[in-house]
Amino acid sequence: MRKEYDFSKMEGRKNPYAKKLKKQVTIRMGVDIIEYFKKLANEAGIPYQNLINLYLRDCVKSHRKLSIKWAL
Repeated sequence: MRKEYDFSKMEGRKNPYAKKLKKQVTIRMGVDIIEYFKKLANEAGIPYQNLINLYLRDCVKSHRKLSIKWAL
């Protein structure tokens, strides 16, 4: 293996699988929810949107269901 490589002539290209990995969506969330995840993300040292994605992925993986009880 060489000690140094010359990448100056190399052409960059986009990841062909990137669009299959994530999809951009618009969602409305409460300010308190966003601030909560921003605080947790800051403590963990990752972007808050990634943290939300990880949390939702965990919900999907564990088949977590939301229980809603409406007050009468």
